[in-house]
Amino acid sequence: MAAPASLRDCQAWKDAGLPLSTTSNEACKLFDATLTQYVKWTNDKNLGGLEGCLAKLKEADPTFTMGQVISNGLVLIGTGTSVRLDQQLAEALKTMVENSKTQLLTQREQLHVSAVEMFAKGNFPKACDLWEEILRNHPTDMLALKFSHDAYFYLGYQQQMRDSVARIYPFWTPDIPLSSYVKGIYSFGLMETNLYDQAEKLAKEALSITPTDAWSVHTVAHIHEMKAEIKDGLEFMQRSETNWKDSDMLACHNYWHWALYLIEKGDYEAALTIYDNHILPSLQASGAMLDVVDSCSMLYRLQLEGVPVGKRWQDVLLVTQKHSRDHILLFNDAHFLMASLGARDSQTTEELLTTLQEASESPEENCQHQLARDVGLPLCRALVEADMGNADHALELLLPIRYRITQIGGSNAQRDVFNQLLIHTALNCTSDAHRNVARSLLMERDALKPGSPLTERLIRKAAARHLMQ
Repeated sequence: MAAPASLRDCQAWKDAGLPLSTTSNEACKLFDATLTQYVKWTNDKNLGGLEGCLAKLKEADPTFTMGQVISNGLVLIGTGTSVRLDQQLAEALKTMVENSKTQLLTQREQLHVSAVEMFAKGNFPKACDLWEEILRNHPTDMLALKFSHDAYFYLGYQQQMRDSVARIYPFWTPDIPLSSYVKGIYSFGLMETNLYDQAEKLAKEALSITPTDAWSVHTVAHIHEMKAEIKDGLEFMQRSETNWKDSDMLACHNYWHWALYLIEKGDYEAALTIYDNHILPSLQASGAMLDVVDSCSMLYRLQLEGVPVGKRWQDVLLVTQKHSRDHILLFNDAHFLMASLGARDSQTTEELLTTLQEASESPEENCQHQLARDVGLPLCRALVEADMGNADHALELLLPIRYRITQIGGSNAQRDVFNQLLIHTALNCTSDAHRNVARSLLMERDALKPGSPLTERLIRKAAARHLMQ
């Protein structure tokens, strides 16, 4: 099947000021089809799906450097593997770099190659610098925009994630393909920096143009979550479900947001129904890291609430166990650890901690390994101590790093699982020195998120233990 005529060929990319160094119109169109699906978070059957497009892209022009950039970049940005773990990926990256040295590429394309190479080494900040260099001169380069956005997200660089889009937003006129999606990308950065009104306005503008924009739906879901607008959040997810449920790469995550509202209001059975019907099946079908962390986070939150989750951890462990030595993202590591603790697999837990310790001592330029010593290891050890019932020790590990946990990446809503862990740990402390910590944390949470039923439940629990006096 040839690529649809509406996709951009060599001349169209040139006219857009983003020329691609290939003479194959088919390769240019397949590059566009791949980029489009990445932006929309969906495997589009009409375009042949991401894997289908990437395979055909390689056939259309095996030496097309930007084809190799998007292919390798997408594997790396998925954080499910790395050049250290995957010899085939390492070879593909080497080929890309070697090709770039022998071909007449534009400076923009050379920068793309260098950025993906830096990301592969674990030097995410340097990769972002290179993508930003591209965007300064080519503000409508969607691949640079998306790759940098995702990398900032992994770094916990919330302001950079917002400002990166602010700088290029005025250049995205409605006639440019995918322009409405830039509104959604921008709105997410605004939301993560607590500019909720601006974020909601932009996300709703995006949805008025493209109702199937699952990422903009996702931003609105975050806003309702952060403001404890449970009723509005549930109604919005129910009303919009038919528009986003086919965005297969993000649908599971949107269902996870739906389930968070249910956990917040204490409707645990309904939350578990969403888990069983949507989240676990998606995890088992895809094995994608976003589905992994959603599954782990949701079960862990339910456990903190005292909800028995049965054998569900064993199903998750089947997917996470093989990643316990990866150490690509600390955010992922912490969630893999939740699974091995939940499934009572002490060998996998020990393996994860030991190899993370080793990674933290490596001399390479990997930013995650450098952060592991100061933040990743204390966080993981705190999870273990809390699981063993050593609340006082867990609290001593968590308190010094609580404001640095942003650095492991993820969103405010995703990292809230660690805030909840901190509060539950404080509630379970026996030391007099820690007696007032739970009260302090709960007052803080209530001020930030007034009207939260979950916070109210925790305050009642603290009061029953005479910790709110």
